[in-house]
Amino acid sequence: MLKQIETYYDAVTRPSSRVEDFGPLTLFVQAGDGWPYYARPTLGHEGEVAVEAVEAVRARQRELGVPEAFEWVAETTPGLRAAVEATGLTVHEHPLMVLEGDGLTVPAPEGVTVRMVGADDAALETAVAAPFAAFGMPPMPGAADRVAHRITAGLTRLAAALDSAGHALSAGQHQPVGAVSEVVGVGTVPAAQRRGLGLAVTAALVADARADGTDLVFLTASDVDVARLYGRLGFRTIATALIAEAEPEQDSETT
Repeated sequence: MLKQIETYYDAVTRPSSRVEDFGPLTLFVQAGDGWPYYARPTLGHEGEVAVEAVEAVRARQRELGVPEAFEWVAETTPGLRAAVEATGLTVHEHPLMVLEGDGLTVPAPEGVTVRMVGADDAALETAVAAPFAAFGMPPMPGAADRVAHRITAGLTRLAAALDSAGHALSAGQHQPVGAVSEVVGVGTVPAAQRRGLGLAVTAALVADARADGTDLVFLTASDVDVARLYGRLGFRTIATALIAEAEPEQDSETT
């Protein structure tokens, strides 16, 4: 199962990225505007990774002006963590979860409709904006157009919880590649949080993926508390996803 997920990770960003080879590491560079990508272990590499390889990738990321970020699965490439930490990056652990069965149906609160959102849907703009608002961020410029393009190309499926006016209160995506899909970017606007909307959106994404014949549905939870929520839908933790990034520089005048 982890090999399936590793193959998925290697494939999912390729339609919208440029790939640079650094031996045991592969750097994915966003083609054009959009959310920046990261470096990962090269597909099939499970051995040690030298500190020098990590430093070479970080130097290239600085040259490109993109975040110095790495993502990998602890159990698949256990030797990478020490090398990454030796360069000064901070590593964060997240539960990597897979769905068992078809998942449970979660009813939406009264006055809310949970459904899939298409590329030409009137709800597209607010559905794309909702997860950004969940983290206190404005939508990236052109984000709705990029998501619409990915929906049309079959690279992304978008679901949202809509209020009576058709505005998205919560939304998320799954990104199918063959028989595997990852649930990503589920977020709820602050005013509508703690109503179970994110879980209802996730259930809708799971149902859509299963209806499309997806065999393996997985996600990465932000922490163990969120993992317990996803456990209600039938997800179980099988490994640990690691994300390494540079800590933001602090202003000495405000610390």
